[in-house]
Amino acid sequence: MEELEKTDYAALVGEIKSRIRTAQYQALRTVNRELIDLYWNIGKLIVERQQGETWGRSVVEKLAADVRQDFPGLGGFSSANMWRMKLFYENYSCSQKLAPMVREIGWTHNTIIFEKCKNDLEREFYIRRTKAQGWTKNVLIHQIESQAYQKTLLSQTNFAQTLPVPMQSQLALAIKDEYLFDFLELGDKYSERQLETAILARVEPFLQQMGGVFAFLGSQYRLQVSDQEYFIDLLLYHRRLKSLVALELKIGAFLPEYVGKMQFYLAVLNDTVKMPDENPSIGILLCKSKDRTIVEYALRESNKPIGVATYQIVTSLPAEYAGELPTPEQIAGLLGETE
Repeated sequence: MEELEKTDYAALVGEIKSRIRTAQYQALRTVNRELIDLYWNIGKLIVERQQGETWGRSVVEKLAADVRQDFPGLGGFSSANMWRMKLFYENYSCSQKLAPMVREIGWTHNTIIFEKCKNDLEREFYIRRTKAQGWTKNVLIHQIESQAYQKTLLSQTNFAQTLPVPMQSQLALAIKDEYLFDFLELGDKYSERQLETAILARVEPFLQQMGGVFAFLGSQYRLQVSDQEYFIDLLLYHRRLKSLVALELKIGAFLPEYVGKMQFYLAVLNDTVKMPDENPSIGILLCKSKDRTIVEYALRESNKPIGVATYQIVTSLPAEYAGELPTPEQIAGLLGETE
C-alpha cells in the first residue's frame, strides 16, 4: 500500500479525532440524561409514597442509609441529595416546558438553579444560558448572585430595528443592562485607560461576565479612514452570531453623542474588517451610569445595532429598576424567541 500523503493523513487524523470527541460528547449527554432520569424517578417515588403519610426528613435519611449500604461505592445518595431529588421532582413535574429542559444540563447545575431561583421564568433563563454557554458551576452561581436575569431583561438596545430576525432572537437575552466587574482591582477614581488596562489584566473573567460567548480580538483596535486613525477600546467577536463587537468604555454617564461615534466605528468595521460570511457588526457602549430615557431617544433613530449598558464594581440592582421588569408574559415571549 502506498504511503499516505502528509496532507491526506493529517485530514484523516483530524476527522477521526473529531468523531471521537463527538462520540464522547454524545456519551456524556446520554449518561447525564440517564442520571437526571434516575434522580427524577427517585424523587417521584418519594413524593408519591409521602402522599397521605407523615413521612419527613427522617424517612429520607433512612432511605439514603439503606441505599448506600447496598451500593457502597455509588455516590450521590446522601440524605441531602435524596431530599433534593424530591424537591427537584416537585419543582418541575408540573411544568411541561421545563421538565424536558432540565435533562440538558447537569445535576449540580439543576440543584443550584431550583434552589436559588424564585420562579419558573427565572429558572428557564438560567437553564437556557447554562446549556447555550456551557457555564461551569461557579460561573452559574456568580451569574445568579450578580442578578444576570434581572439585568438582562432591563437591557436597552435597538436590535429589533437594526438586525434581521434570526439575530434579534439570538441577542434578545445576550446583552445585559448592567455588568458586574467585581474582579477588577480599582479604586474610587480611575481613568478610562486604567479601566481598560484592568480589564486586559483579567480578560478571562471579563469575557465570562460578558456572557461567555465572546472571543477577545484586541484593545485599542486601529481603524484607518483616509489619512485619519481611530481606535476602538475593545474589539470582541460573538462566536455564535459570527459578529464583530465593538465595545467602548466610559467612566462617566452616557451621552447621546456616543451613539454617533459608535455608528461610525460599526460602518468602518463592516466595510474594512468584517469577513464576507460574517453578520453585521454590533456595538456596546459600557458606561458608569445612564439615564434610561436619554438612551431611548439616542437609540431611536440609530441605523446600527447598538446596546447601552452600565457596569458596577459591586453587586447591586438599583431599587428604582425593580418595577421596570417586563411582565411574565413578555419574559416568556423573550425566552420563547431563543428556541
